[in-house]
Amino acid sequence: MVDYSKFPKNKILCVDMKSFYASCSAVMEGLDPLTCYLAVVGNHERQGSVVLAASPRMKKEFGIKTGSRLFEIPNDPRIKIVEPKMGTYLRISTEISRVFNRYVPKEAIHTYSVDESFIKVDGVLHLWGDVWTIARKIKDDIEREFQLPCAVGIGPNMLMAKLCLDLEAKKHGIAEWTYEEVPEKLWSVSPLREMWGIGRRVEKTLNGMGIFTVGQLARYDLEKLEKKFGIMGNQLYYHAWGIDLSDMGAPIIEGQISFGKSQILLRDYKEAKEIQNVILEMCEEVARRTRSHRKAGRTVSLGIGYSQDEFGGGFLRSRTVAQPTNVTMDLYRICLELFHENYSGKTVRQISISLGNIVDDSEIQLSLFDPRGDQRRDLGYVVDRIRNRFGSGSLLRAVSYTSAGTAKQRAQLVGGHKM
Repeated sequence: MVDYSKFPKNKILCVDMKSFYASCSAVMEGLDPLTCYLAVVGNHERQGSVVLAASPRMKKEFGIKTGSRLFEIPNDPRIKIVEPKMGTYLRISTEISRVFNRYVPKEAIHTYSVDESFIKVDGVLHLWGDVWTIARKIKDDIEREFQLPCAVGIGPNMLMAKLCLDLEAKKHGIAEWTYEEVPEKLWSVSPLREMWGIGRRVEKTLNGMGIFTVGQLARYDLEKLEKKFGIMGNQLYYHAWGIDLSDMGAPIIEGQISFGKSQILLRDYKEAKEIQNVILEMCEEVARRTRSHRKAGRTVSLGIGYSQDEFGGGFLRSRTVAQPTNVTMDLYRICLELFHENYSGKTVRQISISLGNIVDDSEIQLSLFDPRGDQRRDLGYVVDRIRNRFGSGSLLRAVSYTSAGTAKQRAQLVGGHKM
């Protein structure tokens, strides 16, 4: 048994905007986000274009959700199809953060994503009332001023607030979980991927160990979990008990940090050289994201998805190197090795690249066999500073100006979509 008296009991809100993109677009169209039938689609001109968001009724009555395709949307006069307005969504997200700032200082707010934030309210309870009162005030302010629906999960730490949000508050509007309720509300959760922080791969491994519910995970032998998963095994065990010692703003599962990019290509790519050009562009973006956090990584993963004309399929392969890196050409060299070893010559429609096994950039050691390694690393930061000042399209590799390149076009977008 875990002694909860030894762990912090904070008052943390996790606020989630329901179907944020779709709700924002609905309000802009003069519609009610909760009753309208609306889908945000990346590109009206392509039947295979991805649905970025759908209103709650679209999800419930037509089964259209994020990741569906335009051709799957029924021809129904009640349905409104709109293109994304990413710049507007980001501005609204910023304004919603200002609402939070009315109740707590900025350092007590952690923006987890464009539509989800954590708010620590311990220090303002004497000003605004108990945690439920503050949650209702924030929810009412957002709905009154923006006409946007939201849900609020309350917990003693970030993990519990998030679990409460996902598993209860999204159904009821506001909910609170305490440590004492963990056996009742958390341990019955199954399949395991419904637990925040457990993906399909980890779930499959846990299932192979005879673990199918969060309760079984909580009662499993800690030493065996640590032997199987390392530090992540320790985190999985304590998360199953609702324990999370992360500071506000820190990633809740430290061992799962990675930097990546996935891209559904605008057309089929049949030539290996063209595919390699896109891989280089994507390595540049992954390296930039890694450097922006002053991090480096040792494990490079390359995923290739084949076109539907090839009946789908593809591969995902990883390679771990001895020396951590955040240099574009290092990532590209490893990705090319994986590509040439596994590519079967089929038509490609999706590419994903990620860098994991993350360490601080300061831990990179100079190699006697690569005397210019520090210069190549420094060059990456110089390029980043230029792009941050003058825009992501101010410096592009030559491959981006070929017919295969995608970076030039994507530099004109926000979040990969129209402003």
